[in-house]
Amino acid sequence: MPKFGKKSKERLNECHPDLQKLFNEVIKDTDCTILCGHRTEEEQDKAFKDKVSRLKWPESKHNTKPSMAIDVAPYPLDWQDTKKFYEFGKLVIKKAKELGINIRWGGDWDMDGDYKDQKFNDLPHFELVTKV
Repeated sequence: MPKFGKKSKERLNECHPDLQKLFNEVIKDTDCTILCGHRTEEEQDKAFKDKVSRLKWPESKHNTKPSMAIDVAPYPLDWQDTKKFYEFGKLVIKKAKELGINIRWGGDWDMDGDYKDQKFNDLPHFELVTKV
């Protein structure tokens, strides 16, 4: 059975308990790696500058403590294998629904199930959706 390495555990522990619960269940079904939990101001500014994020500090859900967003990729990591990212995203969404956790995925920002209408794909990104 897959399990998180030390770095992934550290990054996961920076996240909201619902994200921890979700990805501790996901890892039981498929191997994955936690790329990012909380982002500091410096890290967020770099992500924005590098066009990895469209948001400046402190507007990203990665900027809260605990982090309301997480970046996770299927393992082993292959950025060219987008099919694997889409399969992984679908698995995470399914698991979140089973657990009653409301999330948004960076492969389907408007949450309409249509993955082809995205203007900005952020396939490793998952964030909690809070009801107002």
